[in-house]
Amino acid sequence: MAFLLLIISLATGYILGSINTGMLVAKLSGVDIKKKGSGNAGLTNAMRVMGPRAAVVVFIGDVGKSVLACFLGHIITKGQLGATTFLDTSMGNLGVMVAGTGCIIGHIFPIFFGFNGGKGVLTSITVIFLMDYRIAFILLCAFLIIVLISRYVSLGSILSAACFPVVSLIFRKPPFFILYAFVIPIMVIVMHRKNIGRLISGTESKLKVR
Repeated sequence: MAFLLLIISLATGYILGSINTGMLVAKLSGVDIKKKGSGNAGLTNAMRVMGPRAAVVVFIGDVGKSVLACFLGHIITKGQLGATTFLDTSMGNLGVMVAGTGCIIGHIFPIFFGFNGGKGVLTSITVIFLMDYRIAFILLCAFLIIVLISRYVSLGSILSAACFPVVSLIFRKPPFFILYAFVIPIMVIVMHRKNIGRLISGTESKLKVR
């Protein structure tokens, strides 16, 4: 029964994650975001290609679907797999974690958009926030500091993601949480492999707000 609930939570998160806000906003704007800017359907490229207003819509949509996915994951597994409260920072909410993971995967590989979506950074930090807001706040601060200094969003995403397992160990999170804290950075770094190449070669675009 518990395994079935986890599968349902994962599938629910995946379907919601596949509703890629960047792709939807771009289509409504008559823009092929996969052929503009970095070719990514995430928040940064939405701002670069369509401007701040479109980026705000993408931000709200991606955060909203992540919260909804995690909440539904909690409801589906509540009373069966540990946490009885949604925002549980003591042990971690397995339902939130699994549904959130599904949402991240769906955002990166959306079934509605040919399995070609964004890089999952915003959805990831939202899910982490719902799992433990203290850890998320530290990672967000690290991200903002790196971006403010370097103007490279990709560098901020990569380095702050790499901090996730370290901060989780400092907070003495349980084993399944620590495992998760290693998996998410791997996903983020793999999705940024082209950015890493451009950072090394010095051709990566810096953040500009028009």
